[in-house]
Amino acid sequence: MRLSIVKGRVVDPASGLDTVADVHLADGVIAAIGDAPAGFAPDRVIDAGGLVVAPGLVDLAARLREPGFEYRATLESEMRAAVAGGITSLSCPPDTDPPLDEPGLVEMLKHRARGLDGARLYPLGALTVGLKGEMVTEMAELAEAGCVGFSQAGQMMTDTQNLLRALQYARTFGYTAWLQPEDPHLARGGVAHAGAVAARLGLPGIPAIAETVALHILIELVRATGCRVHLCRLSSAAGIGLVRAAKAEGLPVSCDVAVHHLHLIDLDIGFFDSHYRVSPPFRGQRDRDAIRAGLADGTIDAICSDHTPVDDDAKLLPFSEAEPGVTGLELLLPLTLKWADETRTPLAQALAKVSSASAAILGVDAGRVAVGAPADLCLFDPGEHWVVEAEGLLSQGRHSPYLGREVSGRARMTLVGGRIVHERAAPAGAA
Repeated sequence: MRLSIVKGRVVDPASGLDTVADVHLADGVIAAIGDAPAGFAPDRVIDAGGLVVAPGLVDLAARLREPGFEYRATLESEMRAAVAGGITSLSCPPDTDPPLDEPGLVEMLKHRARGLDGARLYPLGALTVGLKGEMVTEMAELAEAGCVGFSQAGQMMTDTQNLLRALQYARTFGYTAWLQPEDPHLARGGVAHAGAVAARLGLPGIPAIAETVALHILIELVRATGCRVHLCRLSSAAGIGLVRAAKAEGLPVSCDVAVHHLHLIDLDIGFFDSHYRVSPPFRGQRDRDAIRAGLADGTIDAICSDHTPVDDDAKLLPFSEAEPGVTGLELLLPLTLKWADETRTPLAQALAKVSSASAAILGVDAGRVAVGAPADLCLFDPGEHWVVEAEGLLSQGRHSPYLGREVSGRARMTLVGGRIVHERAAPAGAA
């Protein structure tokens, strides 16, 4: 199908383009920006007046819960939520049941995703068999099956010799290891940031040194092996400082932060609200400010949703007993825009953190609005206000600290490969 998207504000974070122009799509790619190619006859003209035409978002962390946890979410429900949130590419961690440690499981998951005709799926393979931290997986076979990197999900390997060998193996083949820095012994039993709030509420704490101790180990191993490591979900000011120094040294590391950590802190837990139970935990205001500073100076490469659907039985419990995790696919865009507005970050620079920068970490051709690029686009109204309500979310996991809050910015249309995979009518009174 040939499409012409006209009168929209075209924003390409990769090049810095930000102008009102028409975008013409053909054969799944962007054929032209501005004037249509000679003889171009669109099958449909889409009026994007008042909307931003941006690259589809690229989410680095979305648990889709298949295989094994379909009672919490299904691939169908989460893919619908993804494209409703303007996400056209996403990566899922390997902590399914069974874990993604065999090529057949990866191929099955990718086949299921292709059949749904939604967002593009880029799975992470398990770094070790069963995610047990003992035997390194057959990474070459998993990569051939479609894995873009290798991860222990939220589990930090305690055997540093095994971790060293895993990174050496990954370095040999040029693979990236995705690791969340958290020392499991220092974090053991904790449910909230170790500080005054947790002490007042009587909640067992997870100190910031759980992150920094793990980071020291990982940085030393990167220095020794030369393996490229992506550090997942930083949460502390001290941790961000360590990554800043590692990058200044030229070590091959990148990192991301969960979008909810741009806004919320431990004080927001309030009176034991389990919707605020996340991993890593919300830390103090100083840490939140350091995250924002890290995004501004480039220390933090990308923002992700850290989407983790949790069912009612596991979430609606006392804070210490509730399972960590929140829904995020449909909130990645508005919460990124909220951060950009509060920090006066230019729109192109903000969108880069959820599109072109994320695509570079994954090593995929995405996150661009340029001639010849895949026609993966998100059309949204940055000024559209809406209230986050559980019944209005398409994800099967509907627990979020933002329930009942008003946010701005929502995808009006999402295209993947030039196909319209999500379309929503303009709200009453909107353009």
